[in-house]
Amino acid sequence: MTVPLAGVTLADHAAVYTALDRAGFTDVWSSEVAGTDAFTPLALAAAWQPRLRLGTAIAPVFTRGPGLLAMSAAALAEAAPGRFALGIGASSPVVVGDWNAVRFDEPVKRTRDVLRFLRAALRGETVDQAYDTFTVRRFTLERPPAVPPPVLLAALRPGMLRLAAAEADGVILNWLAAEDVPTALAELGERRPGFEVAARIFVCPTEDAAYARALGRRLITGYLTVPAYAAFHRWLGRHDSLGPMWEAWAAGDRRGASAAVPDEVVDALVLHGSPEECVAGVRRYADRGVDVPVLALLPTPELTAGGAAALAGLIPRLGVTGEKAG
Repeated sequence: MTVPLAGVTLADHAAVYTALDRAGFTDVWSSEVAGTDAFTPLALAAAWQPRLRLGTAIAPVFTRGPGLLAMSAAALAEAAPGRFALGIGASSPVVVGDWNAVRFDEPVKRTRDVLRFLRAALRGETVDQAYDTFTVRRFTLERPPAVPPPVLLAALRPGMLRLAAAEADGVILNWLAAEDVPTALAELGERRPGFEVAARIFVCPTEDAAYARALGRRLITGYLTVPAYAAFHRWLGRHDSLGPMWEAWAAGDRRGASAAVPDEVVDALVLHGSPEECVAGVRRYADRGVDVPVLALLPTPELTAGGAAALAGLIPRLGVTGEKAG
C-alpha cells in the first residue's frame, strides 16, 4: 500500500499500519511530491509495525544532495534492518525545478550517477569521485547500515529500464496498464536473481463508475501531459487514444484535455469497481510479471462519507487475507 493514506494524519497511522499488516499487506511504500517526504511515514512504520517491509517510490535524485540521500537511506535501513528498499528516480521538471529550485538537467545521467554513488556509500565505502553530473569529495557514512538496502530505479522508457537492469536491484514502474507490463519488462532482458519489479497501481474502490472515471481523467490529464509520461505512453502505443488530450493541453484547453481521455484508457490505468474487482485487477499485474504491486488508494464517495470506519472496513477487503500468517 502507498502511504500515508489521504485524510489520515501521520499521528493516526499506527492503526493504519496494524490494519494493513492484519489484512495481509507485506509492504508499505511512500511517495514524495508535495505532501509528506518519502522517509518520515516509513520511519513511523518501522517503529509501529515491525513486520512490514518499507520502500520509497520514489526519492528524487535531484532534491537532496547525494550525501543527504545516503544518510536518509542509511538511517531507515538501520531502523528496519533487512526490511527497507530505497527507490530513486528523476522525478519531474515541476517537482525539481519549479518547487525545489534545482535545475532539472540530464535526468538519466543524474539518476545513474546517484545510483552509483549510493551503491558505494551504503556499503560504507569512502566516495571520492567526479561523476558526470556532480563531484563528491571524501564522503563516508558515519553509520553505514549493517544490511545495505537494495536500490530500485524508477523507469519508464528503454534507456532507464536498461539502466535499472544493468545496475540496480530492481525497477519501479508507474502509470501503466497490466497489459503494458510485458512491453516494459522486455527491455530488462534476462533478470538477475533477486531483481524486483515493483509497480504503483491506482485503485479507486467504488462501483460509481462515473465518479471513478471523472477522477481518473483528472489524474491522467495531470500526469500524462508531463513530457516524460507523454513520451512513455506514446512508446506504449497510445498516440491515437491520448493524442486529442495532448493537443487540447498544448492549446491551453485544460477542460477539453480532460474530456478527451477515453473511458477505455481510464479503465486500463485506474482500477475501479468493488474492492474484490480491484484486487482481481491487481492480480493481473502480478500475473504479467510484477513482483511488488503497490496499491495507491484514491478517494471514493464511500470513504469521504464514512471516514475512519469506512477505511477500517475497506482495508481487509483489499488485502490478501484477514490475518497475516507468520
